[in-house]
Amino acid sequence: MTYLATQAFPADERFGLTAQMRRAAVSVPSNLAEGSARNSKKEMAQFIGIAKGSLSELETQALISAELGFLAPQHEVFSQLERVAQLLSGLYRNIAR
Repeated sequence: MTYLATQAFPADERFGLTAQMRRAAVSVPSNLAEGSARNSKKEMAQFIGIAKGSLSELETQALISAELGFLAPQHEVFSQLERVAQLLSGLYRNIAR
């Protein structure tokens, strides 16, 4: 969804917000994959935390994009960010038990 949303950003943002948002979006599942390959629940929980941090970065960048008029404030990306945050929190709670 992030890749689709940023396609409409101005060309001069290609190396700015567009690149930052795409990196943050890719970082979320990448950290989950790395954490799942680790040998302990503690390490998995640590990588879930890192994924949550990347998601927070992405949310901040999406809010900035909306403030700049690049994204509509009601764009679907915002509801998806909220849903992924809920899923990560649930996964963290489950792993931390």
